[in-house]
Amino acid sequence: MALVRLTDRLTKLLMILGAIWAFALCFFILADIILRALNMPISGTKEIVANSVVVIVFLQVGYAVRSGSMLRADFLVVMLPQIVQRMLLILALLLGAAFFLFLLKSGIKPALRSYANGEFDGEGALRVPVWPARFAILLGGGLAGINYLLLSIVEIFGLRVERIDL
Repeated sequence: MALVRLTDRLTKLLMILGAIWAFALCFFILADIILRALNMPISGTKEIVANSVVVIVFLQVGYAVRSGSMLRADFLVVMLPQIVQRMLLILALLLGAAFFLFLLKSGIKPALRSYANGEFDGEGALRVPVWPARFAILLGGGLAGINYLLLSIVEIFGLRVERIDL
């Protein structure tokens, strides 16, 4: 399926970008800690970290869905008959798709408004724009919703799709 290959490539790319961002953020936080010890803190660290965490999570959520590594508590489900397990899996995939696609739909206006109004977080020397985090939510949530939808179609029709790997 061409759509699966396309979403897999985009999912991997966003996951790698999120990982690089997280890695860089570690050094930024370390620099702030060291500079705070020298009484020279970096302005806006709290705002940068808060917005970065949102961006990192939503850049990587599509990969978590597609790779099957989203948190799952199936200790009761495994005791049910196989057909019931499969039906519950399909229901869970469809609910995941609905959740993330509703998140996408409901986040469009706030993201556009944030960009148009030049919304910022923080005061003083460094103000961090909020719109990149809002658009990361749209991109990551939309991709997660599509991945859940694709996985539900694969499960419903018993299609064979290879597992995503790096």
